[in-house]
Amino acid sequence: MSALPTKLETLAIHGGNPVRKKLLPYGRQSLDDADVQAVVEVLKSDWLTTGPKIGEFENRFAAWVGARHAVSFSSGTAALHGSAFAAGLGPGDEAITTPMTFCATANCVLYQGATPVFADVSPDTLNLDPGEVSRKITALACSRASSRTKAIIAVDYAGHPAALDELGELAKEHGALLIEDASHALGAEYRGKRVGSIADMTVFSFHPVKHLTTGEGGMVATNDARLAETLRRFRNHGISSEARQRQESGQWFYEMVLLGFNYRLTDIACALGLSQLEKLDANLARRREIAAQYAEVFRELPTIVIPTVREGVNPAWHLYPVRLKLEMLAVGRGDIFRALRAENIGVNVHYIPVHRHPYYRERFHSEESYPVAEDAYERLISLPMFHSMTVQDVEDVIHALRKVLTHYQGKSEGKGERSHLLETRQAK
Repeated sequence: MSALPTKLETLAIHGGNPVRKKLLPYGRQSLDDADVQAVVEVLKSDWLTTGPKIGEFENRFAAWVGARHAVSFSSGTAALHGSAFAAGLGPGDEAITTPMTFCATANCVLYQGATPVFADVSPDTLNLDPGEVSRKITALACSRASSRTKAIIAVDYAGHPAALDELGELAKEHGALLIEDASHALGAEYRGKRVGSIADMTVFSFHPVKHLTTGEGGMVATNDARLAETLRRFRNHGISSEARQRQESGQWFYEMVLLGFNYRLTDIACALGLSQLEKLDANLARRREIAAQYAEVFRELPTIVIPTVREGVNPAWHLYPVRLKLEMLAVGRGDIFRALRAENIGVNVHYIPVHRHPYYRERFHSEESYPVAEDAYERLISLPMFHSMTVQDVEDVIHALRKVLTHYQGKSEGKGERSHLLETRQAK
């Protein structure tokens, strides 16, 4: 690895030489000739959509994650919407979810006319805290005659599975379903099982920065045949049969049995997904290798906190988010972010807590705070993490982070107030 930089190494933002000549993004797709050929073959076939590649991709994906059923969608967001519909969410209902996620997780509840209710996250993993979920459900139930909580929507933040057993028990106790947003966690393992075989419904995303890409796309894995059938109808306008089924049987008649959407994934995308699925084990292995290299070096840096891995969990590492110890730095997160960008390290921030977005503030007018999520947001920076990163790419990230943090290391007045509030909350 690169030698530890000293304060004498001038930052690029101050006129020094950047660590890299070109920007290294935080994530990107990785395609090869086999992927291209798979797509070309479908383009030359009779079916571009609603054809045989859809069922083939769904069946192989279900087998890979260990679920009985997998239903493809045009995006991860569409898959989340389908899950909210299949869970029966509607006006007057509520779903408990995390503020530490992309807005689509909560938006899918709103699409159904239901209300997203946020609960704070655990300080170690930044995943939904079962204790906070239980407290929130109890408080909601006490404020009315009966519970309106129909779903708990957990997010596997950065690729580390949520507390699925505990959240699953809470869901059963209150007559709700557990929906796992595993958009970050394809290939993650939880207590000996692959994510996708545990929750009532598990949602995956195939966006280009994920472990497997179809361009845009998503999937819902479930062991429940009834839920799977509802999901299939919902993604196809609510129609009870599909075009290929009718053609093969020589039938024309179809019926719309529910109000659905056109959320179908194409055969073109599924062909790419099938080709990418062949590489998934290798992609995961490389991401875990990068995470191990990061952890080995960064756990020695006094100014950051590296991601926690709980016992019995093997994360999939969609992201590698570190938290800055702001009380030990002379500047805030914004300055660190800009300095790393100047070194051509494409860091990012995941996420602005959902309740802080203008739409949610204006719609719900809530004064409730989520101290763990809010404190984490002020400190988080996501480092580049994707399976096609080279050895040099990884070394450049390590060099740049050391360089920037070394330069800015030094106690800053006033940075400890938020941390003190967080410690007070955790001690209660």
